[in-house]
Amino acid sequence: MAALTADTLEGGFHDPVFQSQAVFRAVMAALAEPARPVPLPPSARPPAPLTAELGAVALTLADPDTPVWLDPALAASDAVRAWLAFHTGAPVTAEPMDAAFALVADPARLPPLSAFAQGTAEYPDRSTTLVIAVERFDTAAGPLFTGPGFETPRRFAAHPERIGFLDQWAANRALFPRGVDIVFVADGLVAGLPRSARLATTE
Repeated sequence: MAALTADTLEGGFHDPVFQSQAVFRAVMAALAEPARPVPLPPSARPPAPLTAELGAVALTLADPDTPVWLDPALAASDAVRAWLAFHTGAPVTAEPMDAAFALVADPARLPPLSAFAQGTAEYPDRSTTLVIAVERFDTAAGPLFTGPGFETPRRFAAHPERIGFLDQWAANRALFPRGVDIVFVADGLVAGLPRSARLATTE
């Protein structure tokens, strides 16, 4: 582990119980109503390039029993690795397939969804949850999604979007109940895309 610095020690929740509960409720609400952004309390101040939203979700979901994969930008930062180790205790894995959570600051460098753990027929929950920082959400002109949690199909896109993402998502949905779940975060917002969500135009 890198030497402890002020950046490592600071920037966590100042009220861990209350703030982690608030973030957890926001993430669960986003997954319960997929493709509908909800407010995410701005409660963490991690070192760059880990965003405040990525940091808050990591503080809430990661622990010493949940291996975390970091995208290249995050993995290259000693400050980020030290901050996550100090505040969550989560081990960092170099293999996407071994990760319980994946933190992504640069969607353009996201590996294929199939590179992450998909779960098994017996234990579909043993899959990776990807937490991806994006610049903005588009709920007006994005593709239509439907499935559990949708009263009617909803439009949703997260920008910048990974090239080929929609094809990868269709393949991920075809694995259901296996497959990865995605939590997108933007400025003060979180949106969920669980594996149960499907493209309305493809089925």
